[in-house]
Amino acid sequence: MTVGILLLAAGRSRRFGSDKRLACLPGGRPLLQQTLLTLRAAKLPLRVCLRPGDARVDDCFEPGERLVCPGADGGMGRSLAEGVAQLPGHWQGLLVALADMPWVQPQTLRHLVAALEPGGMVVPLHAGQRGHPVAFHRHWFPMLQQLQGDHGARALIDAAGDACRRLPVDDPGVLRDVDRPADLTAGLSPAGADPG
Repeated sequence: MTVGILLLAAGRSRRFGSDKRLACLPGGRPLLQQTLLTLRAAKLPLRVCLRPGDARVDDCFEPGERLVCPGADGGMGRSLAEGVAQLPGHWQGLLVALADMPWVQPQTLRHLVAALEPGGMVVPLHAGQRGHPVAFHRHWFPMLQQLQGDHGARALIDAAGDACRRLPVDDPGVLRDVDRPADLTAGLSPAGADPG
């Protein structure tokens, strides 16, 4: 089964105060660059949702990775819907990843893909809390394409019942994101970062 990663990177970073994708983590690597490095380490196909005219991050992407989402200002749900509509037809599933979560370990991504079954979805759990990224079989693609607003696929996941597998992972990175500048330096080191 071909499963790829859909990275949501079209947000406006309003809580952060500036374009957090360009903010540097300890060690000097920009947030988006670190997230991409981590995702690429999983060796899965990758597509990235971006706003129209979003040239500030153009040099981060390989050919074919960019997906322009004209409705991105309609919230994460709209970006996700537009991104799913542009996925390659041979993808049988996807991991929905967030640009502000550079600490997710590549092996966690692989575990989520391995746990994905036809018709299902998989959510990582760490310390009893639901995290990201979330894996969806293509059965869910039509429903993902209907999403709107700022809550992404949360309601869809909540309504999935037994079709949603909760996968315990030993990876606190599935819970950690960057909303404010202080989040860049609190706690963990990003996966793949140079140690010191």
